[in-house]
Amino acid sequence: MMARSEEKILILDGLVSGYGKMEILHGVSLTVRKGEIVGLIGPNGAGKSTVLKAAAGLLKVTSGKVIFLNEEVTHTAPYQRVEKGMAFNPQGRVIFPDMTVQEHLDMGAWTIKDRKEKEKAVAQVYQLFPWLMERKRRKAAQMSGGEQQMLSLARAMMIQPKLLLLDEPSLGLSPKWVKTVFEKIVEIKNSGLPCLIVEQKAAMVLGYSDYAYVLEMGRNKFEGKGQDLLQNPDVRRLYLGG
Repeated sequence: MMARSEEKILILDGLVSGYGKMEILHGVSLTVRKGEIVGLIGPNGAGKSTVLKAAAGLLKVTSGKVIFLNEEVTHTAPYQRVEKGMAFNPQGRVIFPDMTVQEHLDMGAWTIKDRKEKEKAVAQVYQLFPWLMERKRRKAAQMSGGEQQMLSLARAMMIQPKLLLLDEPSLGLSPKWVKTVFEKIVEIKNSGLPCLIVEQKAAMVLGYSDYAYVLEMGRNKFEGKGQDLLQNPDVRRLYLGG
C-alpha cells in the first residue's frame, strides 16, 4: 500500500462521549485521510457505533474534538455536518417501505437547492448503482435486504459527500450481498470518497481497509494498515478467532 495521504478529512481527537451519564468513549482518537477506507473493529460494547454517532453529531461530545475538512465541528448540529459533506449511513438500513427508489434519492438530495445540480447528482448515483435505475419506480418493500442496503448507500451518496460513515453495512446480508456491498464501497473509495466503516465482520473489513483501528472498552487498542492488523498475532487471537 502507498503511504497515507497528507490530507486529513476527519480527525477525532480524544473523544469522550456516551449516552446520558453513561460514558462509552474514554478518549478515542482516529484519522481518516483522503482516498482511503478506514475500518473500525472491536468486540461488542467497545464503542464502535458510538464513535460514528459522535462524529456525525448525534451524540454529545463531553471532551475532545471532531475536526472535519480542517474545521472543528465538535458542537455543531448534525444537519450542519451533512451540509458540509458528512454522510452517515446508519446500522440496519433505515429505508421507508412504501417509498420508491426515486423518492429515496429525492429525499437524500435535500441539501441540493439547484435543480440542475440535483439532476446531476441523481445521474451520478444511477451511474454508480446502475441496477437501481431499472428499479427507480419500485417500492423499497419489494426489494431484498441486499438491494435495500444498496439503496441506503445510494441515498447517502445523494448529498455528494466528502466523507461516508458506514455502520455495519453487512448486517443481516447473505455472503453474496456482503461481497457485493464491499466491492461497491471500494468503487466509491476509488472515486475519491473516503469511508469510515464500523463492522462486526472484522477479518473482512480489515482485508478491505487501507488503515484500521481496534477499539476495546471505549479506548484505542491497536491501529495500523488493514493488512498488517490482519496478520498481527495479538489481533488475530483477540478479535479474529485465532
